[in-house]
Amino acid sequence: MRCGGSGPAVVRGGGTAVGSGGADGPGGADGLGPAAARRALLGLGLPVYCELLSGVVVGVVDTFWVARLGRGAVGAVAAAGTLENLLLGVVLMAGTGVTMVLSDTLGARRMAEIPPVIKAVGVLWLVITCVVAGGGFVFRREVAGLLVGGGSGEVRQLVAEFLAVSLPGLAVFFAQNVVDGIFKGLGDTRTPMRAALVANGCVLVLDPALIYGVGALPALGVRGAALGTVLGRSVALGVSLVLLWRRRDAVLGAGAVAGSRPGSGWIVTLRRILGVGLPASGDFVLRMGIGAALLGMVARFGEEPLAAYAIGTKVILLVTMAFYALRQAGGILTARARGAGRRDDRVIGVQSGLLAVLVGAGAGLVLALCGRVVMGWFTSASGVVDSGSVLLWFLLPYLVALAGVVGPGGVFMGGGRARGPLWVTAVGACVQLPLAHWLGSVGGLGVRGVWLSMSLGTGAQWGMTAVMFRRWVGRDGTE
Repeated sequence: MRCGGSGPAVVRGGGTAVGSGGADGPGGADGLGPAAARRALLGLGLPVYCELLSGVVVGVVDTFWVARLGRGAVGAVAAAGTLENLLLGVVLMAGTGVTMVLSDTLGARRMAEIPPVIKAVGVLWLVITCVVAGGGFVFRREVAGLLVGGGSGEVRQLVAEFLAVSLPGLAVFFAQNVVDGIFKGLGDTRTPMRAALVANGCVLVLDPALIYGVGALPALGVRGAALGTVLGRSVALGVSLVLLWRRRDAVLGAGAVAGSRPGSGWIVTLRRILGVGLPASGDFVLRMGIGAALLGMVARFGEEPLAAYAIGTKVILLVTMAFYALRQAGGILTARARGAGRRDDRVIGVQSGLLAVLVGAGAGLVLALCGRVVMGWFTSASGVVDSGSVLLWFLLPYLVALAGVVGPGGVFMGGGRARGPLWVTAVGACVQLPLAHWLGSVGGLGVRGVWLSMSLGTGAQWGMTAVMFRRWVGRDGTE
């Protein structure tokens, strides 16, 4: 990240701001103190957490409303949801990249560079959308076959029908991710949260109407579920674009006051966005790949452990999303501080890691102690409940270790070291997957060996993260 300028610009919106302040505030001349860092992290991170949860709710709502259409419809929506999660990793290169670059730019008061940033991320969005959404739509039947293992059965046809609507709708989904990234780069994490809530509210109303038909509306089945999601997201995107347009004078006008010099070209800016976004995207996709590989290993031990694993990993999303929210908040704060010429990396990294570990340990312990109750909310099968209650104890150290990996990750992303977390995840996969196979088969631990490998592999990643942090962030926060 480049540094420069005389101090951080104040960009307010949606009730969240990262700007100038006193010595103990987020933008103090003496840098952040631990208490101020925690306040800033929570102020930015809590709305991000709510936004991430809202994204999960959309899939749950779709599944809930199509359940009465039969198991084939539920399977189709689940398969399409898996694909969308994977494609989210692709667009993260734009959303995450623009957040970090904008934060750095505003911290340095290089306001003239904002238009090239917006243009660059717009071009990137267009390219990603044409390739992914356009190409996916053309080959939707082939994609459906890959998702359900080929064949010409009912589920494949239903997946193809869902994708016929949802894949073109990725243009809206990707655009919302980019617009959210712009807001976050401006220090406003509440507007993306509100947009997600608007989308969810629309989907709650539109889904049953379009799936089963109301009045003059025909019953569209799984296509109605896809259409309801796309329309709900379109409403939220429209609201977000209006709010962003209204804020243009407050942001760009500050550049004239600050006497900004001409900004760099959009191609140069695009390289900066990709420099942060590509590693973040790769890290996300790689972690999804690890999860899919572990799922396949667990499946070899029968339906009950598989069902328990599926439920358990969904439940802990409520916890792991807090880690990623803190990582985003830490990245915004780090990039903003570096742009202003300060080195608050150490205090931000330590406090974000501490908060994440506390959340992981506390929530993980509650889930472990209440394991049978938690599993009972999802199933009445005694075998699944038994397996799940054991799994949640294995997930306790996993959550603590994952918190130590993800929580401080914002310092690397906001500090121009985004490749670091990607390498940690890659090396961790090389440790975890062979270990899972050995413990589950050769070691004789069965499925518990696979679960144990999650903690051991992530623990190795935590150790690597700690080494990177000590190497790249000195005691005073300098490299």
